[in-house]
Amino acid sequence: MSMRIRAYEPRDWPGVWAVLEPVFRAGQTYAVPTDISEADAREMWVEQPRFVFVAEEPGEDPDREQGILGTYFIKTNQAGPGDHVCNCGYVVSERARGRGLASAMCVHSQAEARRAGYRGMQYNLVVATNTGAVRLWQKNGFDIVGTLPGAFRHPTEGFVDAHVMFKLLGDG
Repeated sequence: MSMRIRAYEPRDWPGVWAVLEPVFRAGQTYAVPTDISEADAREMWVEQPRFVFVAEEPGEDPDREQGILGTYFIKTNQAGPGDHVCNCGYVVSERARGRGLASAMCVHSQAEARRAGYRGMQYNLVVATNTGAVRLWQKNGFDIVGTLPGAFRHPTEGFVDAHVMFKLLGDG
């Protein structure tokens, strides 16, 4: 797949929101209110994390929403003695799914996390019914280190399990 991953810029927000909104509204993979406001989503996705990246098709006009194919963030998972472990969130636009973008962002995020000094990466809530994501994260070296029974209220499946997944990144 032809794409480039780069640091988020404020002008990217309309394209990032176009990627995030349908996923958040569906309520199947992220523990955010399905009616989250755009302002609250922006706070959560681009203002709270330490780093935010976008994936785009090269040659696309960066001011066009259609150029953003996916996005991810890196944030410190816990403060103090736990600040060497990061957490990430990834979303791929529907039109870009199945093209290897999530895996490319995962690899990119691990390199960026190592560069920032993190020693581990943890996914706090991987919805068990999101089997594609579970497989992909395992393929990229993450282990399921715990399962939270019924921790996610899926809009059609009801209460489903969620996994905590972890990968040691190195000495950071």
